[in-house]
Amino acid sequence: MNCKNTIMILKIFRYKFIVLLVFITIVSFRGVCQVQILKNQNIEISIDGEGNLVSLKNLHTGQNYASGKPLWRLYFDRKNRKEIEILPTCNEPEVRKDENEILVNYDHLVIDNQMLHVELSFSIILEENQVRFCSEIANNELHTIVRELQYPLVGNCQLPAGHQLITVFRGGQLYPDPKAQILKVSNTPPYMAPSQYYRQLDLKYPEQVGSNCFVFAGKEQGLYIGSHDSTFQDTWHGLRLYPDKNGRFDELEAGLYKYPNCMAGQTWECDANVVAPYSGDWHHASKIYRNWANTWWEHREAPLWVQKMKSWQRIILRHQYGETFFRYSDMGGRIKDVGESVGCDVVFPFGWWESGMDNGNPGYETDRAQGGDEGWGKAISTYKKDGGKVLLYFNGKLIDRESEYYKSGEGKEVCYKDNTGAEINEWYKFKGMGTFTGYFNSRTFVVADTRNPKWQKQLLDMADKALHFGADAVFYDQLGRGESTTNWDLNREFPVPNTRIIADKGNALKLVHNYIDKKDKDFAIGIEWFTDFASQYVDFIHNIYGATGPTDFIDWTRYTFPEVILSDREIRDDTDIKRRVNHAVLKGLRNDIEIYRCRDLIDKTPVYQQYLAKINEVKDKYCALLLQGKYCDTEGFTLDNEVVEARSFIQDDQMAIVLTQSTTGTVSVRLTVPGYRYVESTIVGGAEVGSGVDNQQKIILNSDDLVVMIFKKGN
Repeated sequence: MNCKNTIMILKIFRYKFIVLLVFITIVSFRGVCQVQILKNQNIEISIDGEGNLVSLKNLHTGQNYASGKPLWRLYFDRKNRKEIEILPTCNEPEVRKDENEILVNYDHLVIDNQMLHVELSFSIILEENQVRFCSEIANNELHTIVRELQYPLVGNCQLPAGHQLITVFRGGQLYPDPKAQILKVSNTPPYMAPSQYYRQLDLKYPEQVGSNCFVFAGKEQGLYIGSHDSTFQDTWHGLRLYPDKNGRFDELEAGLYKYPNCMAGQTWECDANVVAPYSGDWHHASKIYRNWANTWWEHREAPLWVQKMKSWQRIILRHQYGETFFRYSDMGGRIKDVGESVGCDVVFPFGWWESGMDNGNPGYETDRAQGGDEGWGKAISTYKKDGGKVLLYFNGKLIDRESEYYKSGEGKEVCYKDNTGAEINEWYKFKGMGTFTGYFNSRTFVVADTRNPKWQKQLLDMADKALHFGADAVFYDQLGRGESTTNWDLNREFPVPNTRIIADKGNALKLVHNYIDKKDKDFAIGIEWFTDFASQYVDFIHNIYGATGPTDFIDWTRYTFPEVILSDREIRDDTDIKRRVNHAVLKGLRNDIEIYRCRDLIDKTPVYQQYLAKINEVKDKYCALLLQGKYCDTEGFTLDNEVVEARSFIQDDQMAIVLTQSTTGTVSVRLTVPGYRYVESTIVGGAEVGSGVDNQQKIILNSDDLVVMIFKKGN
């Protein structure tokens, strides 16, 4: 090769290199120039030209939770394939800014180099203290259905040290290390997730999740993610770990997943999802959710006797396999006497009908051998002498497949059907003395759809039955949560599930509530499980858990919805009594006395019996504060020792502060209550309360002591 040719080749190479460099520079410059920024005094959010979340910043602290990751994922079905994934990395948006919002639009989507006639539009709106993420889908692709939209996503979420995860699973959970918790639960049996791609903490409102939000909470700042959805549709709370460049599942992604079920020719919109980088502790995040809840909340004040209710005895008269634990005549005898021994004047009978608990629903016919309706009415009347109260149990959703109601045909008509049209079954495998019944021969139920007017009439009939017998409340088991299953509509091109279960249950409870109000405003309604929308239409809730486990955080629900009356649960024998009973006082929970899972009474657990008697005396003494007062969590005071747990309750110009500790032998703590003066205290145990100086009190607490201190406004 001669020199002339060599020079020519070098010139061509240099020219191509310059062109490539210019192209790269233009692309890079274009990307930088296309970053759209919204900012106010609290929050900054920015989106780049590819639709990635570049910044989500708390301007008071400087913390940026974003790291330039995509905002969304979408999944659709065809007839021959389900859950086809579309990623933003394969699609090019138009991104522009319009005053206080950023618009990200896709006029079509691309998958496997093929065009999909689906339009996707996002609007990111900066409000005073939060960012609203709106979305719209227009499906113009024949024979498809858009099943799921994951948006917004905060990928590779940058959490500062000390941020903990708060969820409202079973009323509240607090996980000190969010990533560790996701890893702990994500790759466990039954191994059904594609865990080679991501690890996930399963969490869906309203399936065992009481509020439609979750929080990464530090002591002075945090990140709130919530769906302020006034339709109360199912919402998945996205908590995933993706692998980093070294293959470690360490990149946290947080977001919200909705289920449009948008078919060809349809559009779907959502403006409910909000994200808020906030300053302060977790109470600030709670107030964000409560401020939204106030736009729909219509909770009535519970009857006075419910407000003053300290405890109830939950008992099963006859079990589902025929064993009788209590007779009608016991209501005014042993049951009443044992309750009175601990200051409890409320009984909560299950299995009072002839066929027994979880048997024959909804055929609640009284036991003819014990006098039928007259005998049961007399038993209730006898118990109610001297002020006793009766909460009468019914199941709000289960239909026994062996019941006359099911066999007659109406039960089959009103029950859930799955995506093939088959009935959805549930089983409650209570055990007898052997093993065969519990494992092989349990009863089978179908689940009633509360939208159906025929089932709504059943719920009203249950209320009428409770009123007829002279009970003081009707209780609907399992009406406070959304099931993992639901009713499907099979009359369209694709089967579509009902994703508004909790709205349907809440509306049914509202119907019952209004019906009862016309008959007796002092008659109460109760349900099992806390879910925010349903709870506004009832007077008390039988909680699903005791809230005393290492990650349990009922504090969220008690603080966010302090007017909701909740019970504890799970104290069934003489194990760990003082700590758990003290916890109920600390959090303002009513005692659910359920000895041996409702098969016996508290006189068979003498430690529990003796201690609850003392505690209920304290509740009686300070009823106006501990039971009728507003739960304020840790607000209104400070402590100088984190080992001690303390919570406040206020009523008018008074404050009660409950203190206890169960982690060490003896501790000293100084309590400061600004703007209040100390009045008195009551001690259960060997604690000591010293004299106060400058709104400060010194308290010495032994393990499992309980102290209730009363303060009054003023100096």
